Amino acid sequence: MLAFETHFRNAMKSDKMLLDRITHYIIKQKGKQMRPMFVFLSCKLIGPIGDAAYTAASMIELLHTASLVHDDVVDDAGKRRGFFSINALWKNKIAVLVGDYLLAKGLLISIDNNQIELLRIMSRTVQEMSEGELLQQEKSRLLNITEEVYFEIISQKTASLIAACCECGATAAGASAEQREKMRMFGLKAGLAFQIKDDLFDYGFEDVGKPLGIDIQERKLTLPLIYALSKADSSLRKEMMQVVKRHNTDSKKVKQLIEKVHALGGMEYAYHKMLSLRDEALDILHQFAPNEAGAALAQLVNYTVERKK
Repeated sequence: MLAFETHFRNAMKSDKMLLDRITHYIIKQKGKQMRPMFVFLSCKLIGPIGDAAYTAASMIELLHTASLVHDDVVDDAGKRRGFFSINALWKNKIAVLVGDYLLAKGLLISIDNNQIELLRIMSRTVQEMSEGELLQQEKSRLLNITEEVYFEIISQKTASLIAACCECGATAAGASAEQREKMRMFGLKAGLAFQIKDDLFDYGFEDVGKPLGIDIQERKLTLPLIYALSKADSSLRKEMMQVVKRHNTDSKKVKQLIEKVHALGGMEYAYHKMLSLRDEALDILHQFAPNEAGAALAQLVNYTVERKK
């Protein structure tokens, strides 16, 4: 990971002063960097880490960073990981262009290093992430998200990127088509569990570094609420939906809605669904010969469901 930081910093460099200043700002506020870890460990599970793994990890992190910059514009978000967002500091037009630049840099890295298969994986992932975001926007307007649609959205919007990490890592190690598909599915299951954990935070009562009930304020129907609504009688369901539609900025009513989600078993249902997906991911992982990287991947999957923020 220390070596990767140098690769990533070099990948983001620009001779344009404004771009270089913004990318330097982005690097300073790096997150957990779980996605490059998934790339390197997936590679090491199958073979040695070489230049292709660094290319894959840089591509993934550039794409992920581009998606975050664009998300902040779409959501009109002023903060990211406790720092001012790019759009808050440099306005939307520059933020969109920076996101485009990072995406282009990510795709160009694969071409410059003659990694066409990595380019194919990443291009497919960009398409899936965009489709997932658009599907969420479409369904959020109508507030008719079923559990099936919810999983379709998070599969494309979030889990597809973790799946790409694992498939790219395996590809960088020269894995067979069967091994690559197994690692893609492993990443998909782990990514789904990761997103459900994020959605559970929104209905908790502990400080996790972001406001509780933010999904309700943004009229997002996630698994705890979807399940709770399915168990509520028609009168209670209507009352709960009224909070989402018309009173989503009323902190008292939002808190009451969260309490109803708990009482109807929404949290418990989503929690067990998350654990089931974690177990499915680990079952796929156990099909590979055990080694240090596999053990670390298992720890990383467990971390995604046990993390406190």
